[in-house]
Parts: sequence; structure tokens; C-alpha cells
Amino acid sequence: MKLTGAEIVVQCLLEQGVDTVFGYPGGTILNVYDALYKNQNKIRHILTSHEQGAAHAADGYARASGKVGVCLATSGPGATNLVTGIATAYMDSVPLIAITCNVNLPLLGKDTFQEVDIVGITMPITKHGYIVKDVHILAETIRRAFRIAASGRPGPVIIDITKDVTAASCEYEPEKPLPFRRKAQYSEADIDTAVRMIEEAEKPYLYVGGGCVISGASRQVKALAERIDAPVGETLMAQGVFDQHDPHYTGMIGMHGTKTSNYAVSHCDLLITLGARFSDRVTGNASLFAAQARILQIDIDAAEINKNVRVDAAVIGDVAEILDKINDRLPVMSHPDWIQELAAYQKKHPLFYDRSRLTCPRIMEVLDEMTDGKAVITTDVGQHQMWAAQYYTYSEPRTFLSSGGLGTMGYGLGAAIGAKIARPDKIVCNIAGDGCFRMNLIELATASRYNIPVIEIVIDNRVLGMVRQWQTLFYGQRYSQTVLEDKVDYVQTAEGLGCRAFRVTTEEELRAALQEGLRQEGPVVLDCCIDKDDSVYPMVSPGASIDQAFDASDLKH
Repeated sequence: MKLTGAEIVVQCLLEQGVDTVFGYPGGTILNVYDALYKNQNKIRHILTSHEQGAAHAADGYARASGKVGVCLATSGPGATNLVTGIATAYMDSVPLIAITCNVNLPLLGKDTFQEVDIVGITMPITKHGYIVKDVHILAETIRRAFRIAASGRPGPVIIDITKDVTAASCEYEPEKPLPFRRKAQYSEADIDTAVRMIEEAEKPYLYVGGGCVISGASRQVKALAERIDAPVGETLMAQGVFDQHDPHYTGMIGMHGTKTSNYAVSHCDLLITLGARFSDRVTGNASLFAAQARILQIDIDAAEINKNVRVDAAVIGDVAEILDKINDRLPVMSHPDWIQELAAYQKKHPLFYDRSRLTCPRIMEVLDEMTDGKAVITTDVGQHQMWAAQYYTYSEPRTFLSSGGLGTMGYGLGAAIGAKIARPDKIVCNIAGDGCFRMNLIELATASRYNIPVIEIVIDNRVLGMVRQWQTLFYGQRYSQTVLEDKVDYVQTAEGLGCRAFRVTTEEELRAALQEGLRQEGPVVLDCCIDKDDSVYPMVSPGASIDQAFDASDLKH
């Protein structure tokens, strides 16, 4: 059948199982939007308030569902407004398709109105980029883009289409999506080496990263921990891979990880690294990281092997597939002395906070209690992000969505909208500092327009909390441009954008507002007022070993 390029875009999205896209229209992409209008019973379009919100919503949709997220934008500023969201997805290996349209082919390269080389701009932050100048290759380009986005180590792909291509016609033949496998690069000898290293270890420790979420390896990680009786720590991106109620769990690893997890990394004799990339926020001083241990790394991306930390052995491939093979070959093992050593350390160094007043840790504990630990939690970036990871108890993957690699302020609200559309069965809450909330709060208008019942919890301390914490500790309390005291009323702002809103100053008010929020069929905002000098602990100083984490009590000595 003969279709226009715009109709081919829509048909290819349907081929790939896309049911929702997020975007904002403009001149060059009008043909695509016209085709979407004619297919609105098949593909739901969410009109965000800003293109960055569209990218973050598609990202949140992808992380919550495991499917490829899709966002749309017009040329010029529409396309460039996607860049931060694309970079966020790239750093965290999120499968995302960004479709933009450009000026007509004869006008390319002539500084035409709203012309920009978006493929060139995004080259460092995408897995691949296409500019389509011929309608005859459009369908295959879109199909290939989806395969690239979802296969191997996932990531964003941009497809830029000139406007005349969306208007041109050609024959279109529908195709079923080709199945893909995450390509294995390991040998049976690699599996044998991994098994031997695990069998020889007396103090094994599982360092679980976000790759285990992508791989769907929760069952295999749990089986390994139980089979070899090993304690488990997770990175920020891996929250929920391992059920955190399990006694083998020691907490998050890294700069704001638990003292127990960081101690375990520093005192284990085998660090089993699963789908993790040795981020600087995890390792601290990389030369001192796991210095007493042999390191076994299992990862899909060969480029991550020996990039940040030298390892003793590696198995390159899909984590779930590899762990199935390893678990089949391992005997049941027991390490009671090692488990007891860490349990004693954990008892001596628990997480703690001031319980005499409302704090973000207490907010997260109450939220955990009132949602039975089953909510999808999205966050922005900063202190609240760390508290959300430390004090909410995650029991399944794809329930903690956060910008880990890029650290994008303003990420969480758009991501929450996308996550709620992907998982309508779940309670979805975004945890945002007031500094982050200001960045993209306009997406409350998106949530209210569609009656999307997300709960926005603003941790309101009237400062840029994490930056202020660094200024307190390392910059002589010189609070340069981190104080947000002004006349902004977040409750009135939220109400003006069509949301229910509550100001919260006590735990009683928190419980009442959350109870009301959980009953609502639209978005609700809780403006939770906390002290400006609340700090996140434990903390590892920049350049220090992670076993040198300190907390507030250490600062007094």
C-alpha cells in the first residue's frame, strides 16, 4: 500500500508495539501530528508542557515498563529542548527513540528558520542518529533504530526526518519486529573461571548495578546470593533488583551508601560485580576500591571492562543469561563468619536521623509504610534522591527511577508522568527538592490536563541542599547562590496549575496529606517543609576511600 512518510512513521510505531508517545508539535513535524490525529484511537499522544518534559516522560515510561520510550519534537528549539532528556537516557542506558523533523531537504545547510543539525548535536549522547532524506528508506530506518535502542546495552537513538519526506509517498509493507538477543561475547572457559573464583572465595560480596534491571536478572541475583551465602549491595541505579527486606542486603554502595556496604567492598576477598560500571560515585578513590579483593565483572558492554577499575576476570554478555549458567555449576556454599562480621558491623553503624521533627528520611519511611513499599518512586537529584534510596525499602526492580549518570535536576516529574502511564496499576510518587521542582514544575499542567494521579512530594528546605551541604563541609560555609528564600508559594503554584496541594510541616500533616493524595484521581502536591541544614549521611569525601565514610557523629569528634 502507498503511504506518506508521516503515515509510515505512525505505522512503524504501531509495528513496534508503541501505544503512547510524548511530544510537542511545531511547523516541520505537522504532517506527523496529522497522521497521529488520524490514529489517535491506536496511539495515545501526551502533550507535555516542554520538550524536555517529553523526553523525561518517555524515559520514565521506558524505565518503568522495560519497553522503548518515544518522544517527538519539531525542528530547531523543539529538537534542542530534547537534548538534556536524551543525555539523561544515554548515561543510564535507557532505550529511547527521539523523532524530530527538520526543514525541507533543499533548505538544509542554509540557516533556514528553525533549522538545526540535531543529529550532529546529539552524536555524543546517542547510540546512533539518523537523518532521513528519502522516504523509501524511512520504514527500515525506524525499524533499525528500535533494534539499536533496545539491543545490547540499551540507549537513545534519534531519527531526524526532513519535512518533505513526511509529505512524500512510497509503497509500505508492514513487518513484524525481528526478535533480538543481547549478543554474548563470553566463552565456556570464562564461565569456568567465574565459578572457580566464587568457589575459592571466603568473603564474597555481590555489587549489583543497573544492568541487572535492564537484563531482568533479579531472580538470578537472588539465586546466586542464596546459593553462595553472600551479602548484597546495590548501586543507586539497581535499587529493587534484590529484595531489600532480605537479611543478605547490606544497603546502597558508594558516596552515600551504608557504612556496612562500603566496609564489605573494602574487606571482601571477591567482589562479584554484576551489571555495574564502577562509577566514581560508587568507587570514591578508584585506586583504593576493593583493594583487598579479586574482582569478577559481568557486563554486557565490553567497553566497561577495565575502564575505571582493573578487574581480575570478566564475563561479557547478558547478566541474567550468564548467572543462570554460573548458578547451575555452583555448589551450595556457606559463609557464616563473613555474614556474622557484616551483621555486627551493620548493628554498630545503622542509618540514623533526627526523629524529633519532620525530615526527609522520616517522610520516606512514612511513604514506605503507607504504600506498603509497592510504589514506583521517581526522584530528581540531590539530598532527597539519596534519602529516597536510603529510607524507602524497594522489593522489586523498575520501582526506583532516577537520573544517576547525568544527575538531571528536573527529571523526576516528567519521569513520574511517563511511569504512571506505563504502570497505571502502581502508585507513583516523585520526590523532588525545591530547587529541582522549580526546574520543570510546569509539567504539573500536563499531569492535571490528563488527570494523571501522580503524587509530587517537594522536599522544601529553601536551599540547594546538596550543594549547600558541600559548601558547609568543604567551602567554609560560604553559601554562594544556594539560598532560595523568595516569595514563591509552591502550594498556590500547584493549585494554579490544576493540582490539589497541601503544605506539610509535621508528621501528622504528612499522613493526612498522603492519605488524601492516595485517594485522588489527579495529581497532588505535598510541600514538605524541612530544615535547611539537614544533611545526607553517611558521606565519603571526594578522593577518599569508600571505607572512610563519615556521619554527623564523626564530625563532632
